[in-house]
Amino acid sequence: MHEELTASIKQILIDKLFVELPPEQIGEDDGLQSVIGLDSVGFLELRVLCEDVFKVRITDEDFNTDNFRTVSQLVSLIVGLKTAAQGGAW
Repeated sequence: MHEELTASIKQILIDKLFVELPPEQIGEDDGLQSVIGLDSVGFLELRVLCEDVFKVRITDEDFNTDNFRTVSQLVSLIVGLKTAAQGGAW
């Protein structure tokens, strides 16, 4: 499941946020700001896209640098939100 989410997030970065890197060059632990180059608007767009694509609600509390620093941290956030929303089963 983590691999599918990781691949989906990479495609969102490339297709919707116009990151000009092939998916295999986006590391799971690369900084979304420092390495990938997202700016504040990009992070807002990423939040909305993740909510739409993965059917989760990312609260203002969850929308922070810890959860949005890397692809792997974002995957962990989405898995946690989906697990909580479905009563622990996902």
